[in-house]
Amino acid sequence: MTDPVGVLPSQTLSAMIAQGQIRADRPIPEEQIQPASLDLRLGQKAWRVRASFLPGDATVAERLDSFAMHDFTLEDGAVLEKGCVYLVPLMESLDLPDTVDAVANAKSSTGRLDLFTRLITDHGEEFDRIPAGYSGPLYAEISPRSFSVLLRPGMRLNQVRFRRGKAELDDTALAALHGQSRLVDGDAHVDGGLGFSVDLRPAEGTLVGYRAKPHTALIDLDQIGAYPVAEFWEEVHSDEGRIILDPGAFYILVSREAVHVPPDHAAEMAPYIAMVGEFRVHYAGFFDPGFGNAEAGGAGSRGVLEVRCHEAPFALEHGQIVGRLVYEKMTETPEKLYGAAMGSNYQGQGLKLSKHFKAP
Repeated sequence: MTDPVGVLPSQTLSAMIAQGQIRADRPIPEEQIQPASLDLRLGQKAWRVRASFLPGDATVAERLDSFAMHDFTLEDGAVLEKGCVYLVPLMESLDLPDTVDAVANAKSSTGRLDLFTRLITDHGEEFDRIPAGYSGPLYAEISPRSFSVLLRPGMRLNQVRFRRGKAELDDTALAALHGQSRLVDGDAHVDGGLGFSVDLRPAEGTLVGYRAKPHTALIDLDQIGAYPVAEFWEEVHSDEGRIILDPGAFYILVSREAVHVPPDHAAEMAPYIAMVGEFRVHYAGFFDPGFGNAEAGGAGSRGVLEVRCHEAPFALEHGQIVGRLVYEKMTETPEKLYGAAMGSNYQGQGLKLSKHFKAP
């Protein structure tokens, strides 16, 4: 009997850990296993590197001989400085079967801090992609863009999603799923995924987003709800449904649509085609099964947009399509779904900064 095609759920990830297909320097706690992904933990050591790189025909360790500037321990906490590039071995490693590949992405809180994080494997030719049958270590490339951060071993900045076969829905299947489950609360724009737009006309007030301040204090990623918003962010207001993005600045905005991911599907946010403007729309893109599910406390959940403009100032208009959600089927429904019951931080969210900042 052929194994089902799709994204692997939490119970399958637990089985892979038990079978040694997912390994770790330390035992993997249950809370590290998400409905459709596995959180990855930083190891003990880091390297400052002079440039980002892909190993290609070599191992990461071999490439480090050319790119490493110095190494240091994270054991007692270490500062990663804004504008620098670092490489950190992860506690987890893999020994995948030939039928399973994987894709990685930054966790939501990582993206909302503009903490650019990508996965690298030995002999890797792409970031955040793990080929079927890969056996070896995992590394995180980390480059703080807006804020310097304090890191320690065991912190979870990125996550990996495993899948068997081609799980992505084509436009016909996606339109049918929307007809069954109402994936967004408005009209569905289906074209290479489910399009979503930016909200610049809030139901109340004129606050539409936040812009990172250029010179701020350090952020300790262990501190939750600790930092005053005004010390790190400028409010972005609009009373006409338009803002102008400044090149190089980092913004937190929100989608106009409420998003729903059914329990038997997963989704990933992908940037929209470059022809709509020179800006990037996301840095953290996994949406777990159950996100936006009313029964899991997620009615009205919006997609938070992490936006950086490139090259020239760009006028962003209310309702402009800025990205798309690609949906994938699960091999089976996860035993646990995204939501308050498993301590999810962003279920039911609107415009929201990372969990490290005090609530407005």
